[in-house]
Parts: sequence; C-alpha cells; structure tokens
Amino acid sequence: MRRREFIALVGSGIAGWPLAARAQQPAMLVIGLLSAVLPGPTTPELMAALRQGLKEVGYLEGENVAIEYRGAENRLERLPALAVDLVRKPVAVILAIGGTAPAIAAKGATTTIPIIFTVPEDPVQLGLVASLSRPGGNRTGVNLFVGELVPKRLELLRELVPGMARVAVFVNPANSARAKSQAKEVESAGRAMGLGIQIFNVGANREIDTAFKTLARERPDALFVAPDPFFVERRVQLANLTARHAIPASFSVRANVEAGGLMSYGTNIAEAYRQAGIYAGRVLKGAKPAELPVVQTRKFELVINTSTARMLGLTVPDKLLVAADEVIE
Repeated sequence: MRRREFIALVGSGIAGWPLAARAQQPAMLVIGLLSAVLPGPTTPELMAALRQGLKEVGYLEGENVAIEYRGAENRLERLPALAVDLVRKPVAVILAIGGTAPAIAAKGATTTIPIIFTVPEDPVQLGLVASLSRPGGNRTGVNLFVGELVPKRLELLRELVPGMARVAVFVNPANSARAKSQAKEVESAGRAMGLGIQIFNVGANREIDTAFKTLARERPDALFVAPDPFFVERRVQLANLTARHAIPASFSVRANVEAGGLMSYGTNIAEAYRQAGIYAGRVLKGAKPAELPVVQTRKFELVINTSTARMLGLTVPDKLLVAADEVIE
C-alpha cells in the first residue's frame, strides 16, 4: 500500500471515531417546564431553587438533563396548546408550575408522561390525584397553602396600619376560578374583621396603572395583592406604584418585598420549587408518580421591608420585627 493511501485510510478512521462515540452516547433526558407566565419561573431565585432540587438527585441542566421552557405570558388559554407541544417533543417529565392552570393543561395533554405540579388548591378536589398519600395515575407534586392564609395576612397588615378600615384587593381575572375564590376569601375575612373590601380585577400592565389611578382618588388605607404569578412578575411595577401613591401593601411572596414592597406572608415558594425539582429528578430515575405522596408545604415566612415602612411613615411594632423571618433594611 502506498504511503499516501495509508495516511488517508488512517485519517478517515480517526475522524470517524468521535462520530461513532457520539452515536453510542444516550440522548439527554428532557424535562418540559410549563408555566403560566414567562418561559420559566417568575424570578431567578425560583429557577435556582428548582435546579437545586434537580441537583440533589444528580441532575444538572445542560450536562445530563435539558429543560424545554413553555410560558403562557399570563394568557392562560395558550396553556393547553403549549402542553401538547411538550408532549409531542417528547419530554420525559412535565413540570407544571405557577398555579393550577398549567397542571390542568398538562393533565389534559397526557395520561402517560409523568407530571409534577405545584398548585395552591387541593389537588384531590381538582381531580389531579386520587389521594394525597397515593396519587395514582401519572401526576404528583406540591400543594401550596394560599387561601387559608388570608385572615392572617389581613391581621398582620392591620398591625402595621393600625387605623386600617378600607382595603383594596388585586386579583388576576386571567385565572377566573382562582380570582373568584380569592375575592370570596378576602371578603369573608374582611367582614369578620369589620373591614371594607374593594376588589379590582387586574390582569395586565395597563390595568395595574388604571387601578392605581382609582386608588389615588379613593385613598384606601391599604392594598392586599392576591397570590398569583402575574403579580410576582410585575413586582417592580407594583413596588414603584405603591411607593409613589404611599399605599401600604401586603403580598404573598418575598420577591415582592425584595423589590420594594412593604410586607409579605405566605408559603416559601422557593422551597416548593426545590421539592418539585427533587420529584422530577426522582421520576427521571424511575420513580412512579402514582407512588410519590403529594408534598404539602407548611413552611410560612413573614418578610418586612423596614425602609419601605419608614418611607410610608409607618412604625413596625417590635412584635412584628421579632416574628419576622427576614427584615429588609
């Protein structure tokens, strides 16, 4: 064999080795992430928590698992089509996060691909699982406590605003079922406390601006923002407007307070996302959703922004400072 032919033969063999090796490597597992708002959780902290949960089970995004993001941008009618898109991908597991609507959409799209959800309502009543301890089917996840905290949030707000008598309430009409239940819960708790409650349906940026124009005229004593991913997404806008109009506001998650809001009391959402990540990782390793009990979050946190309180002319009572899980100066 001529030297030139020998070199060409060896060269072609060497060039083929990496291709053959790549062909033998297993395809990377893919998680489908279905969200009501942005293409992913509404804050970097929540995405970090989800990734931390995956990491605890041995999965790192970009190394041994990929994530396909699908977000409805607060247009919940888009969720069913986005869920079907993930099923066609196909993905190994679906993470339905940011409320009930993504979980319902994922349920409607597949009965075989495992679904890990985070929902504020009872997943048994929603028809997502047969029971909390033995979910059955292809779905399990995390149950967040939301509505049960309304009276406590109003009490904490009145401690910060002692003369509080009239409270404006923001709900997101894009999620009509949840908005109605939240409005009902706040009105019921408000009556028990002798408070006047005014509900505002706010589901877009311009509607936030319009609502604040009304608040500027009517001057309620405080604002109660219902738990919804949309209000977390718009946390900077809400913080700026409550500061501009000097309205004390209560939120459900710490992200709003970190952005400049006055106070929050609610479930530790980051912990819920971490647990969802853990469950997704366990399913990727072969666990069956039907046998993974629904996790019920019972860790609540009170966060107070004392800088915002001072700007509003409010004095934070010592007992609230002591009770707070975090005080932002």
